[in-house]
Amino acid sequence: MRNISDIIEEYLKATIKNSGNDPLEIKRSEIAKKFQCVPSQINYVIQTRFTLEKGYQVESKRGGGGYIRIIKVSPHDHLDLLDQMIKITGKNIDQNTAENIILRLYEENAVTKREANLMLSVMDRTLYNAEVTHRDEVRSNILRAMLQTLKYKELS
Repeated sequence: MRNISDIIEEYLKATIKNSGNDPLEIKRSEIAKKFQCVPSQINYVIQTRFTLEKGYQVESKRGGGGYIRIIKVSPHDHLDLLDQMIKITGKNIDQNTAENIILRLYEENAVTKREANLMLSVMDRTLYNAEVTHRDEVRSNILRAMLQTLKYKELS
């Protein structure tokens, strides 16, 4: 059984797709009313499921005439996408964000399913017997190395 967050995510993604990937402007309170949930539930869905590493840019304006704008970001090509993901990776990265980056690469056909599975296999926190900050730093170094390798593979 799906939970309310899954249903809201599905609705928002379908709405974006139906709009021809034009920016989607929503009022948090209206969406909450539609799904009979609290507005903070809408915030949660947007903050966790519409992130840059998943291919979305979110803008918001607070106040009476406020809105949340969700934009589907499409890279120009695979090299551009790899550069974006390297930038997002930074010096530290948690497992969830790393996995989201890899899944986005797969969804954009920048890596094969096999490559994605190999990359995912080395992102698992149980492989790093270290403090969280050090573990996230090691994970980031490994992910950036893989992304750089993919980038140069594209140039060949």
